[in-house]
Amino acid sequence: MSRALRIDPADPRPIWRQIEEGVRHLVASGALVPDEAVPSVRDLARDLGVNPATVSKAYQRLTDAGVLIVRRGEGTYVSVSPPAFPDSERRRRLAQGALRFASLAVTLGSGLEEAREVLDECWRDLESGAAAEPPEDTAGEGEEDA
Repeated sequence: MSRALRIDPADPRPIWRQIEEGVRHLVASGALVPDEAVPSVRDLARDLGVNPATVSKAYQRLTDAGVLIVRRGEGTYVSVSPPAFPDSERRRRLAQGALRFASLAVTLGSGLEEAREVLDECWRDLESGAAAEPPEDTAGEGEEDA
């Protein structure tokens, strides 16, 4: 996994956020399959050349979100099924992400049709496994304080 995960020190997003988003992308694209073990915090930190606390924060957020599960004494694994959220919570989270995407599109001068095309293309790439890595975020888009 660490080879597929890229950390860019010049990226304005925190490193833990880059790890979190990278793992989410690997799961969504099928590069990490359900019930697959992920590297230990120490191993991934060593491979990426980052502090273990940084990887631990990303893993904790992914575990809290239901993307990863921890099996005591065995390690950390990709969840077998997507996290179960009530419809209202899933919709709220989708709306938050959609608002970030829509805001980015508008500030880049994109229209609704172009934004839909980009979303459709990314969706198809994820479903087909063609989306090998997430697009670079070189201008701080998508950064959150959390």
